[in-house]
Amino acid sequence: MNRWTHPQDALPLIAGIYAALSPIWTTTTTRATTTMIVLGAIAALAAIAELVRPDLIPLEGFTALIGVAFIVAPWVMGFSSTRPMAWTAWIVGAVTFLVGAADLQVTRMHHRDGTATSH
Repeated sequence: MNRWTHPQDALPLIAGIYAALSPIWTTTTTRATTTMIVLGAIAALAAIAELVRPDLIPLEGFTALIGVAFIVAPWVMGFSSTRPMAWTAWIVGAVTFLVGAADLQVTRMHHRDGTATSH
């Protein structure tokens, strides 16, 4: 597929930027701040790569995996009791996961049907 043919990848980009910047306006802890900045930056960079060069490296599965990482991060990193940041992680994770999973399904259908030779 060509550049910019996956406009839905803008959602993980926006979600990643929001997550990375959320410690500015959300009640947080040091661990939560670090987690959100790192995961947010990874999500945003993966989304940019998907938007600019979807044919280079298919990252749909990776995007879904980042969504899962956001969802489990409050428990794994110990900030689930910091509700504002935990909810931010869960919502951003759900959005990122859903877009990645849906995009992965579309890509698999295209490959199975033979309508696309590369992502």
